[in-house]
Amino acid sequence: MVLHPKAKVRVAGQEVTFCCKASGTPVPKKYYWYHNGTMLERKVHRYGSRLTLRGLAPEQAGTYHCKASTEAGAIKSAPAQLTVLAQGQQSCKPEPEPSLVELPGECPQDAAGSRSYNVGRCPPAPCAGSRDDQSGCGADAGRCCGVRRMEMREIPCAGFLLPIKVVAECGCGPCAQPRILVQGRVTAADTGEPLRFGQIFLGGRKVGFTGYKGSFTIEVPPDTQRLVVRFVDRQQRFVDAVKVLPFNRRGGAVYQEVKMLRKKEPVDLDGSQSNAIPLGEASGREPIGELVLPSGTFLRPSGEVFKGTVKASVTFLDPRDMATASAASSDLSFANTEGEIVPLRTYGMFAVDFREGESGAALQTGPVEVRMDAGQVWMPEHLQKMKLWSLNPETGLWEEEGVLRPAGESRGKREERTFLVGNLEIRERRLFNLDVPEDRRCFVKVRAYSNEKFNPYEQLEGVVISLINLEPQPGYPANPRAWGRFDSVVTGPNGACLPAFCDSQRPDAYSAYVTATLGGEELEAVASSPKLNPNAVGVSQPYLGKLGYRRSDHDDPNLKKTAFQINVAKPDPNNVDETNGPIYPYRSLEECEEAPVSANHLRFYRVEVDKYEYNVVPFKESDVTSWTGDYLSWWPNPQEFRACFIKVQIEGPQEYMVRSRNVGGSHPRTRGQLYGLRDTRSVRDTLLENTSGACVEFKCSGMLFDQSLVDRTLVSIMPQGSCRRTAVNSLLREYLSRHPPVAENNHTAAFTMLAPVDPLGHNYGIYTVTDQNPRLAKEIAIGRCFDGTSDGFSREMKADTGTAVTFTCQERPAGRESFFQRLLTAPAEA
Repeated sequence: MVLHPKAKVRVAGQEVTFCCKASGTPVPKKYYWYHNGTMLERKVHRYGSRLTLRGLAPEQAGTYHCKASTEAGAIKSAPAQLTVLAQGQQSCKPEPEPSLVELPGECPQDAAGSRSYNVGRCPPAPCAGSRDDQSGCGADAGRCCGVRRMEMREIPCAGFLLPIKVVAECGCGPCAQPRILVQGRVTAADTGEPLRFGQIFLGGRKVGFTGYKGSFTIEVPPDTQRLVVRFVDRQQRFVDAVKVLPFNRRGGAVYQEVKMLRKKEPVDLDGSQSNAIPLGEASGREPIGELVLPSGTFLRPSGEVFKGTVKASVTFLDPRDMATASAASSDLSFANTEGEIVPLRTYGMFAVDFREGESGAALQTGPVEVRMDAGQVWMPEHLQKMKLWSLNPETGLWEEEGVLRPAGESRGKREERTFLVGNLEIRERRLFNLDVPEDRRCFVKVRAYSNEKFNPYEQLEGVVISLINLEPQPGYPANPRAWGRFDSVVTGPNGACLPAFCDSQRPDAYSAYVTATLGGEELEAVASSPKLNPNAVGVSQPYLGKLGYRRSDHDDPNLKKTAFQINVAKPDPNNVDETNGPIYPYRSLEECEEAPVSANHLRFYRVEVDKYEYNVVPFKESDVTSWTGDYLSWWPNPQEFRACFIKVQIEGPQEYMVRSRNVGGSHPRTRGQLYGLRDTRSVRDTLLENTSGACVEFKCSGMLFDQSLVDRTLVSIMPQGSCRRTAVNSLLREYLSRHPPVAENNHTAAFTMLAPVDPLGHNYGIYTVTDQNPRLAKEIAIGRCFDGTSDGFSREMKADTGTAVTFTCQERPAGRESFFQRLLTAPAEA
């Protein structure tokens, strides 16, 4: 499906057109349109690949999708939502929805003991299309609900007034058009070496190369539903990796680690003899099967039989080895006869590469036999459904090559064994798969939060949640027999629903291993030991007990805390305890996606170590569409985000909170006005006694949102405690003196500067990273700052390397206030 119908909003009485287009051989000519799953009559609506509805009535609202078919098969489009408004009905209400931010610690709490403040938000809903764009195939001409007016308020805090901007009115305006990106790194699954300058393909089109360290950035083309990317090693050391990468449709960048499978060293075969190559000899286990190559099966591309020496490389990905899941290609899906994309459960994948021994020219094969040991199939119902598949590298879908049928055989001294046998011809370099279609399917609801408080308004978007389906050994849930498939979904404003295999008869027939990452940073799962707390996990008893929730460190506290495992027990519709999530039947995807935050769900959270951020103009970094164009916006450009950090060394007996206060410095519209605050606790240097370091974010200097004038942000760095400034980086001091005006630094308990416009590096103690994802920009900058280099990454603080300013702190006499505290209680005097 190369063109999918787009979501539309119309007023009753208007008309709407939906379009779709499929490609294939032969070219698809037959199209069928469906409304809420029911096929529309062709005679009534006279449709082909375009569907036009005139004089719309409210009952015509709902989802529309098309199906294209030929004798070769069928494919369905993604559904498009049609909203039909009554005459005079507003799609964008002027009153903003509630949205809470946390105020600084020195501000008063409300009656409930909370420092939350409602700043309001406008839901990014589409507005009704105008009469001018009713007949087009594309998306409506981009009008969305957004901020029409903001108001400045002041909140009395300890000794000062805190400015804050709140949404006063919403209205329709041009939609934000954020770029959608996927970034990441490609490395070898076994050694971690990067894929240097590997080729990147989207469909059949080459779009670029990986970098020296294996890094890549892909801009997602408009209208993409499945992002199928192929990574090719030009030196042919690795098997081509075909990945279906998740992305955030609301904009911004998602980070992915891609693993490539190293090709097996070739063996010499005699092309004139019959040969057998085992499939899967992992860790001393019996092979899963073998590839039988009859005499005379090797062919040159011309069709001539080749009987010389053959260099044969057969690389098998064995799902009995848990470490191989990350290196598997595609998302293990195929298109069924109805055109639906449905999942497969794998028993192993193999890639073949046959070459002439002398010239190295590629060879094809005539019919070869694939034998699979039926004793390796532990689910008896799968024996009747096992098929042989090959991967289409452009669509990322598996295509059926043949059926595997039982055949008994006695092999030498071994006991009699049953094999499943199938045939195929190898005409091109494809990946092959031993798989069964699995129709026992469910969805698992997962949410990610910015901290361990699990506040509904502090959910994170853009988090990649990954789920690996496991087949457990009965009685040994922590030691699975094999993995079966994997899926990755990006969280939206209401979490994520991940497809998973499930069973209604045996709760532990399938289990799921779930992880979450944000910009390469692993999030933490909720603890399961020493005591399981249903309120923290997010699932009520007794269903939680049936799911058998276990965090990855359940039996060994030394293990990581970044994953959990559950039994995917299909909910019993007759049991009220199991009808509220977190597992939903496969046909209840909409119910899962729209479930309220109060419904059962599983959780991840960021481990925030004593960090606080406050923006005068509220912005949710995980939702790029929440950006508001304002002179006081911390991030002035929603297309790219520049993160700036300064490294502070502190010599003192403990760890200290360090604040950056950021105000307008040189721009006439913002001079003296607050942009925001950042508080960060310093981190001890394990190699230096009584020394810690802090990487403190500050607002970068540069153009403000109107892109007309630069503002040099006035940044003040203040440690909390009895501290005095004892050193400033000489290169930084020289740079600031050469780029006036120079900020006054007449109080030794703080460091003040008009922030540099240039992206200075570690030699100055300043770390600057630009990215399309604000969190990713910050994570990279913090990693470099900890390391004290301009291109490294560390999570261990090297406090005396790449430092901008040094403070010496001491325990102060009882009853004496620090400068930091005086600034909070009496800022004018301080």
